[in-house]
Amino acid sequence: MAGGTARQAWASVHRVYAGRSAPIVLELDLTVDPTEGVPADPVAAALTRRRPSLRAIVDGLRRTGNDGRASTLIARIAPCGMPLARAQEIRDAVIAFRHAGGTAFAYSDAFGEFGGGTVPYYLASAFDEIWLAPPGDLGITGVALETPFLRDALDRLGIEIQVGQRHEYKNAVNMFVERDFTAAHLEASGRIVASSLAMIIDGIATGRDLPPDRVRDLIDNAPLSGEQAVRAGLVDRLGYRDEVYAAARAHARRTVPDAGEGEGGTLVYLSHYRRASVRREASRLRVATLSARGPARSQRRRVIAVIHGTGPVVLGRPGRSPLAGPAMTSDALTAAFRAAGRDDDVAAVVFRVDSPGGSYVASDLIRREVERFQASGRPVVVSMGSVAASGGYFVALGADAIVANPGTLTGSIGVFGGKQVVRELLDKMGVRFGAVAEGENALMTSPQRAFSPSERAKLEEFLDRVYDDFVAKVAAGRGMSSEAVHEVARGRVWTGADARDRGLVDELGGFSRACELAWEKVGRPGSDTPRLRLLPKVGLADRLRSPRSSEDPAAAAVGMAGMSGIAGIASMAGVLGGAAFTGGWGPLATAAARAGLPLGGPLLMPPIGQVT
Repeated sequence: MAGGTARQAWASVHRVYAGRSAPIVLELDLTVDPTEGVPADPVAAALTRRRPSLRAIVDGLRRTGNDGRASTLIARIAPCGMPLARAQEIRDAVIAFRHAGGTAFAYSDAFGEFGGGTVPYYLASAFDEIWLAPPGDLGITGVALETPFLRDALDRLGIEIQVGQRHEYKNAVNMFVERDFTAAHLEASGRIVASSLAMIIDGIATGRDLPPDRVRDLIDNAPLSGEQAVRAGLVDRLGYRDEVYAAARAHARRTVPDAGEGEGGTLVYLSHYRRASVRREASRLRVATLSARGPARSQRRRVIAVIHGTGPVVLGRPGRSPLAGPAMTSDALTAAFRAAGRDDDVAAVVFRVDSPGGSYVASDLIRREVERFQASGRPVVVSMGSVAASGGYFVALGADAIVANPGTLTGSIGVFGGKQVVRELLDKMGVRFGAVAEGENALMTSPQRAFSPSERAKLEEFLDRVYDDFVAKVAAGRGMSSEAVHEVARGRVWTGADARDRGLVDELGGFSRACELAWEKVGRPGSDTPRLRLLPKVGLADRLRSPRSSEDPAAAAVGMAGMSGIAGIASMAGVLGGAAFTGGWGPLATAAARAGLPLGGPLLMPPIGQVT
């Protein structure tokens, strides 16, 4: 009995030791689009818990650099609507993982069964080996953008759209007022498609060691069967999931010298590996801080504050509804920059922006706080995600440097606004409205009547004022003349690569490059690794208690109407309009909601569609 107990104990010890020395196969699920930013509340965090975040993916791959056991990665990839810029950021992280000595396997059931696989395959081309299930297709059919035009339908319904825009490329309203592409709209959309496809071809050609012309020919002849893809050199092997996982485990076993003969690779999700690494790092930091003399001074100015601005730019505080999606609210973002400014540990800020824009006022308030932090003598580096356009570009203008991915949708320096007139439609339905008003322009936003000449002049004055201010602040922030800014502005959306060539962006790269650049601007050596601190960090207690002042973190957690409620509020507000100011349109919120315009505000990127 005693001998059996001893053997069991020894076997347990052996299993623990084997587990600590066994090779790890990192597993990454890229069949869903990773989340961007940080959930604003516990409910939103719970809803997105099963989805990987972009930051966790990039940081997790970075953390494997000094771990010889975790040098094998397998990712399952599928079409999931991932934006091109997000795919580029993951590609860069995978390439860095490989340069550090890792080996990466990509597997897909199908890169689009009959199309829609261009961006997923472009992502896979950064891996060492690409596996495709035997029945799967390679749907790398190219890049396309589709735009609906509703003018004829609205005319038939008896709805007239009265809008203005600055300038010809600010085509967010074209879907309502045009029957087809205008020349400017077609030019801008065509350039985005051409620039995006050029990046994709170059990435595939480099990753698969093929001439770019050959890659273009293969795209023009896609979709391809699995056998055709292997013969063309686009796919390494056809195999099912169990076969590619077995190959990855066998490779991991060969690359870890201390692994036992029968020990396969232990599968660990990359997100789990990262969480364990973060816990170990925090533990070591606590021990070092307790044992060091003068810990407050030794850690001073060794932190990069990371502030996320995700979603439409809106005025006010965060909304209560997690179903409304993330929003870049002015109160939360300005509070975050003020908190960073008061923190002596913070050496620099990396401002991560992923936003199509929105409120003009909210955008300028956030830009102002970026400048105020910068005035403390510490740098701000903006890292642009999949999109940083219009108001999403405005907020970046106070930064020391702007970093964008090559595929980041950037610019859209312009403004639009207006209303729809539904009087003819209501007449057809037998609906009549009466109105009583005091004030020359009290019914200016009413959808029952067209703009009067004086009201239209007021709208044009508003559009001119906002556009001129936008251009002037871009000129000041980018060191350009107003004339030069106007040439690349006029509401036009650029890819990050084109925006860099035109002076709107400083460098191409992702979040990691932005952190490196911020650290360089602080004057720290590359060997001195900074800690990252997310701001604003609002705890549960802050969300429940009343704020002591507007500087209190709890103040940024006090909810107002969420984005999902703006349309209903605006439509009920009528000419009284009080609650209609919740949106990004100010006094035009009611008309914008009724016209079906994006509720974020007049500084919003035109809806150009998804690159597929």
